[in-house]
Amino acid sequence: MATLLLDRADLEVRIADGALALYENGTRSQTVPLRLIDRVVIQGARTRLDSAVLLKLAEAGASTLLLSPRASRQVAIVLGPAHNDAAVRLAQAQRVMDAEFCSGWARQLVTAKLRRQHRLLEQAEARRPDMRKPLFDARKGIADALAKAADADTTGPRLRGLEGSGARAYFGGYTALFAPALNFNGRNRRPPRDPVNACLSLAYTMLHFEAVRAAHAAGLDPLLGFYHRPAFGRESLACDLIEPLRPVVDGWIWRQFNTAQLRPEHFGTDKGACLLGKTGRAHFYAGWEKFAPLPRRWLRRRCAQLAAQLRAEGEPWLEEAEDEEDF
Repeated sequence: MATLLLDRADLEVRIADGALALYENGTRSQTVPLRLIDRVVIQGARTRLDSAVLLKLAEAGASTLLLSPRASRQVAIVLGPAHNDAAVRLAQAQRVMDAEFCSGWARQLVTAKLRRQHRLLEQAEARRPDMRKPLFDARKGIADALAKAADADTTGPRLRGLEGSGARAYFGGYTALFAPALNFNGRNRRPPRDPVNACLSLAYTMLHFEAVRAAHAAGLDPLLGFYHRPAFGRESLACDLIEPLRPVVDGWIWRQFNTAQLRPEHFGTDKGACLLGKTGRAHFYAGWEKFAPLPRRWLRRRCAQLAAQLRAEGEPWLEEAEDEEDF
């Protein structure tokens, strides 16, 4: 299965004999069978399609991510039919209110994230001995946070504080890996102000999309998180799931710049925002499709494990389904 990226001006998408037909300036340019599409990413400024296209994609089990044309910010996600396993969602909602479960879940996520941050900087130090000092200092700060986060008594605000202190230490080392010309001095967003942050934001958006898809496919409610508490309009479980994967994505972003797959000329600025241009997006998405199978597998496996646990807890609450007369 493949990802279809729609990122061209004046593109029209139609349904034709079980396929998506792509038209540019009124001329049919490409046909993609629906059975080959797993996900669609729409970022074109003037991509036109009607509800029939979204309906057919959803029926085929393909998810659609709509991004703002220039800033690469998630606007909406269209998913396929919902999972019908009520037991999973009943138990998930119950666990959201279980402080002990949420603390254990949160500790697991934060410690996994800190370990991967530490590992990335350790690997980077072996490749960049000229940056040994900032990388060593960053690893020490992460190790200190990790030791405290692993304590079973560390919960709630203290755990968030340790995640924050680890992040500050981590970015102190991570920024040293990039060329000064990129002006990457730390994490910033809304809008990102440099090329590295522009790519981090887009990569995290793509990862979040995959987490929503994986949760939905497993019968989980993406809105009900255990570490990121439920909040209006936020897929909190997806936010939970991607935390341990952020350092993996960070490593991929570093490699994209280190190997010159992404370069300063791929970016522009508009009202203080750093924007990835069309050529840069082509490089980004091509690289992402090679990288993404690993985090996708991890997310599917993690969601399947969580759903299996919750299903066993929720099944006793279900009543026997009875045949009902058609209305």
